[in-house]
Amino acid sequence: MPPTPGQDRALTFPSRLDIKAMGKHDADFEALIVDIVRRHVPSEEVHAVRTRMSNANRYMAVTLTITASSYGQLDAIYQNLSDCAQVLFAL
Repeated sequence: MPPTPGQDRALTFPSRLDIKAMGKHDADFEALIVDIVRRHVPSEEVHAVRTRMSNANRYMAVTLTITASSYGQLDAIYQNLSDCAQVLFAL
């Protein structure tokens, strides 16, 4: 996919990257995010899963360290995360 104007496409693949999603604290939020990412990334390419709670424990951030293989893969992950109603934002 060619870059859109103003978008830097300087990554080389494969590349180890962090995918982060934030949402309201819910017992199933971590599993939901892991499931979305694993739809696009083989299990052996998921190197770490970390969670962090907000100070008031109202929100949860889930970070997965993955080995990404293409911009198309990253675009699909971020699109699925953005389409998920429980995800407030993804980085």
